[in-house]
Amino acid sequence: MVTAANSRGETPGTPPKNRFTGPARGRRVLVAGGGYVGMYTALHLQKKLRSELARGETEILVVTQDPYMTYQPFLPEAAAGSISPRHVVVPLRRVLNRCSILIGEVTAVTHAKRTATVDTLASAEEGTGAVEIPYDHLVIAPGSISRTLPVPGLADYGIGFKTVEEAIGLRNHVIEQLDIASSTRDPAIRSAALTFVFVGGGYAGVEALGELEDMARYAVRYYHNIKPDDLKWVLVEASDRILPEVGAEMGRYAVRELRRRNIDVRLETRLDSCRNRVAVLSDGSRFPARTIVWTAGVKPAPVLAATDLPTTDRGRLRCTAELRIDGTEHAWSAGDAAAVPDVTSDEPGAVCAPNAQHAVRQAEVLAANIAAALHDRPLKEYAHKNAGSVASLGLHKGVAHVYGRKLKGYPAWLMHRVYHLSRMPTFNRKARILAEWTLAGLFKREIVSLGSLEHPRAEFEHAARPPENGPGDRGGAPPAPGKP
Repeated sequence: MVTAANSRGETPGTPPKNRFTGPARGRRVLVAGGGYVGMYTALHLQKKLRSELARGETEILVVTQDPYMTYQPFLPEAAAGSISPRHVVVPLRRVLNRCSILIGEVTAVTHAKRTATVDTLASAEEGTGAVEIPYDHLVIAPGSISRTLPVPGLADYGIGFKTVEEAIGLRNHVIEQLDIASSTRDPAIRSAALTFVFVGGGYAGVEALGELEDMARYAVRYYHNIKPDDLKWVLVEASDRILPEVGAEMGRYAVRELRRRNIDVRLETRLDSCRNRVAVLSDGSRFPARTIVWTAGVKPAPVLAATDLPTTDRGRLRCTAELRIDGTEHAWSAGDAAAVPDVTSDEPGAVCAPNAQHAVRQAEVLAANIAAALHDRPLKEYAHKNAGSVASLGLHKGVAHVYGRKLKGYPAWLMHRVYHLSRMPTFNRKARILAEWTLAGLFKREIVSLGSLEHPRAEFEHAARPPENGPGDRGGAPPAPGKP
């Protein structure tokens, strides 16, 4: 008896141990990444292919490192305690209920064979290594990672601000520094604890700085020996302005607003070193600082370099206006990972900016084009003219440049909240965030640090250590190997 191969060239039979053994269905659309593009593409696809999914003719498989999508514009508010961290993430299994979700990381793609190599949570336990997942159509949307520089001490003392874990960790860290400063008698330690350096004048850096400065300024009223003027906040930006997306005029206003709040804004300045918790700047300044927050840009995810797909000189996937990866069939991309031509621009070779405004809209067109390709229909181009930008500078403060109109202060802050609330996926999350904002307006801020959550087993490990000096002593370090 001769067995027939399916559309991916597979022959039915028992798969090897490192072959994906998910549900055997018809055409598989593999979505690599669960961020903006990955989640929204799968969400639109499961609606457009509802009947095919029900009949088992098509499968949408989403491979993601986290079982949730993080709405990053709300990370500063989560760090400041205005929003609960669980409400700035969207659970993928609930939203993508017609898709298969696999928690893992795509580490390589061989599109010539239409296979992706994936490390799953079970890979180490099984001892079989990564698995190979065949696909018919590939959506590669791994997003981006923090772009770091070889700054001495950065790997040891720097704090990122790209995930919800980093945002909450930073909140706990800032409050912990207030506790250290309040309890120490050493002026050098106190000064370092009350100095907060943010590197990068884009959205992430400015919004995180604005929200956390507001939160810390409020928190110190509950410390008997710390005043708001004791806090030192420094923003370091290598270019000559901050928030370039909102335009030069609004950028200058943002600088004036931050400086009015005694925030030290250093333009055309770089962080040269932070070794031993001492910040050394390119303008010759040096001061102790126990908080170094790095938000100086992003770069494409490393997996893009481990594919046989064409990339630009900046490492992003080279795409067409239809969001198909240039020169390939059945491979698609959008968002941070993709260099998508901006057909609305008059500038030759212009590409869409890697931001959420484009990513959400590209995902909708991407899903429509994949559905069209599956049904042999013509594709459409992605075209969206940038509507403008909004940025928060803390509670009730912001800047905006939208459709040619410039706003600042409270109106811009309100627009920032309304816009991002409208873009937050699911009515469930919208309602929860709106409720939290309402309650925050009625009650006082929360200033509790839950830093112990980052080391949940520390208390038990200490209690479980064998006695050092006798039956009544449970302290001390564990015995050395080979000793009782």
